[in-house]
Order: sequence, then structure tokens, then C-alpha cells
Amino acid sequence: MAHDFSGFDFIIQPGWNNSGPEHWQSHWQQLLGAQRVANHEWHAPQLDDWLAALDAAVDAATQPVVVIAHSLGCATVAHYAARYGNKLAGALLVAPADVERASAPAQLQPFAPLPQVALPFATRVVASDSDPFSLPLRSARMAALWQAPLVWLRGAGHINVASGHTQWQAGLAELAALLSAIRAAQQAA
Repeated sequence: MAHDFSGFDFIIQPGWNNSGPEHWQSHWQQLLGAQRVANHEWHAPQLDDWLAALDAAVDAATQPVVVIAHSLGCATVAHYAARYGNKLAGALLVAPADVERASAPAQLQPFAPLPQVALPFATRVVASDSDPFSLPLRSARMAALWQAPLVWLRGAGHINVASGHTQWQAGLAELAALLSAIRAAQQAA
């Protein structure tokens, strides 16, 4: 089934250490003609730098913006909403990393705690029940905080290359569902 991805500018917000060439975000970047956030430091991320880079990408867009985030990128989007408000049309948040977990690497500490705020734009969270970086209860809590629908993938790990998610064609249906929700809200307004 063909999906309609027209009418939006897509921004890829990778997580810690960026997304490599085989990662689904890299494939989607090519497929969607998306812009990847140009973070200066992928290995020792600083929240202010990541927010500034995301904001620069949003400001460069010419159509309503949908951010496609993975892992630490999801926390980035939550902080972005808390700081900048409603500048996005929507966000697809995939495998949100629990930056507040006791075992979180020190490099992720600048992103904790997560803002306790509903996201002011259409959001869809896709999480795995076997994600090593976020227990199901924590993923569910993040989706509830963000007031976003939550889609569970069974046994999908961190929804990355290591768990077999390279082109991740099935994920495009989740993006299409988000876009349908955005379009419906725009028509109702």
C-alpha cells in the first residue's frame, strides 16, 4: 500500500551516536527527502546544542514539520516542546530511551529529567516490549506524559539495526497514521 507523505517537511532526529547508514532513519531520510539534524557532538551530547540544532532544522523548513526521532532523539523532542512550544506539526517517537533509568550512561545525564509535559503537537510513540534501554512500564509512562498514542512492537529490541530494523517498511505505516491524524486535525480546525 502506497502512503501519502506529501505536504510535510521531515526532520530526522537520531539518538546518541547518530544513526548509521543501515539504520532505518538513514533509509527513511533518503526515501522522504528528509533533513537530518546536524548535531555537532553525537558521542557526548549536550542538551542545549541538540535543541539549537533541531530548532535550526525546524526554522529552515518550508512546510509543516514532522520530526522522526529515535532513542535519545525522543527525549530531545520532549525538551524541545518544553522550551519552544508548538513549532511542529507532529513527531514520531520511536524506542524512546529512558534517560532517567539507574543504568543510563553518564553521557545521557544532560537529558534527565524529562519534562513532565504533554506535547502540544500530534505525536505517536512506537516502543518495544524488549527494549534494553527502556522497560515497558517506563515507555508507557513517557507516552502517557506526552499524551501520545502508544504502539507496541513485540520482541523488537531497541528498534535499530541490531534488532533487524534496517529499512523498516512496517514503520512507514506508523508515520502514515501520524500524518493522517495531523491532516484530520488540520481539517477540523
